[in-house]
Amino acid sequence: MAKILLIEDDISYSRIIRNFLEKNGYTIISTNKVAEGLSLLKSHNPDLVITDYRLPDGNGMQILEAALQDANSTKTILITSYSDIRIAVKSIKMGAVDYITKPINPEELLESVKDALETPATKQEKWTVQPPISAQYVEGKGPASKEMEELIKLVAPTDLNVLILGETGSGKEFVAKKLHLLSKRQNNVFIAIDCGAIPKELAGSELFGHIKGSFTGAVDNKTGHFESAKGGTIFLDEVGNLSSDVQMMLLRAIQERKIRKIGSNTEVPIDVRIIAATNEKLNSPDKDTSFREDLYHRLNEFSILVPSLKDRKEDLELFIHQFIQSSNIRLGKNVENIDQEVQDIFNHYSWPGNLRELKNVIRRAVLLSKGPVITADLLPPEIRENLDPTVESNAPEIFKTSLENQEKEIIQKALLETKYNKSKTAKLLGIDRKTLYNKMEIYGLN
Repeated sequence: MAKILLIEDDISYSRIIRNFLEKNGYTIISTNKVAEGLSLLKSHNPDLVITDYRLPDGNGMQILEAALQDANSTKTILITSYSDIRIAVKSIKMGAVDYITKPINPEELLESVKDALETPATKQEKWTVQPPISAQYVEGKGPASKEMEELIKLVAPTDLNVLILGETGSGKEFVAKKLHLLSKRQNNVFIAIDCGAIPKELAGSELFGHIKGSFTGAVDNKTGHFESAKGGTIFLDEVGNLSSDVQMMLLRAIQERKIRKIGSNTEVPIDVRIIAATNEKLNSPDKDTSFREDLYHRLNEFSILVPSLKDRKEDLELFIHQFIQSSNIRLGKNVENIDQEVQDIFNHYSWPGNLRELKNVIRRAVLLSKGPVITADLLPPEIRENLDPTVESNAPEIFKTSLENQEKEIIQKALLETKYNKSKTAKLLGIDRKTLYNKMEIYGLN
């Protein structure tokens, strides 16, 4: 029976979640504060943590960080409100398995819990050999997608190391799997490694292996992923999270095509292709923690940018139907399509969580649907109420006015948060200063 640590300061939400999950066979330990939550995390070793972001003595990110550093890398689901949506996306980048926005739908929460607990939580089982790419991959038809597909087909047959760039949730691992499938190594293994989820002190051992007695806890010899992937492909997701020591080991492995297990003096030849991915600029001079420039160039023999969902709206319908089909299979439903109102809402939402967010929204709607068509009332409130005001539309004037009001409110909040520092405000909003000045003039915010 899986053990879940629930950290929620809203008594009503806490009671609803606890009762519902207990009825579904889970053991629940609950608290309403960060400090006690951290203590329970250590003493009870839960399989999963569900935590609200806003808590009386801190926030859920503190819980997430502690859970990731736990010996078993305890999985975490974050509960947020819409105003915290960017925090939710950041939590996914850090290693949270999912986020759920309030108001919470119990069935949606249950699906997220089941998903989180499907993959074993132990570090040995977490980084397993992945199956070949499946029918889940959708080849887009828009200009940005076509350009990406051309690059994939161009570089896949070669043995060049590839660096995949793109926002969190945009589908970088799917691109990596397709590169492997189209390569000469397609009949050998594809191993995906989440560099952000590996405890720093174990990263070298996980990647390159160790010999018995080389450090405390090394009770047996261990074969690392680079040796296990002989003849195949290794995918290093969020490679920027690797420590400087491991970066040096990785650089040496690439240069010499050999590895040395921790505690060993013997070199082991390797034959792998490396595909790395990141959602940040590894060679940026403004980056707080430096990434080795020589390693960056070794990994970046060829780069592919995965467009954000916002930049590939032409493919939105393709993705929607793919996620409806996969959700039908998973949930035993028979949903066929979305109605026009939902289509319009989707077209005017910014999708900060990209394909991962779209998949979650579709899955939730399919779960709640009582008929063959997804309607607007089945969408989370943040999707319906917080559309992207920058998207041009022929929608009714009242709809445009609503968007403009929302945009003005967002800019006002950002200005207050940065104490009217225009540079910081523009950066926070993800726009340039000229656009910010124009918007401030339009809305009379000068």
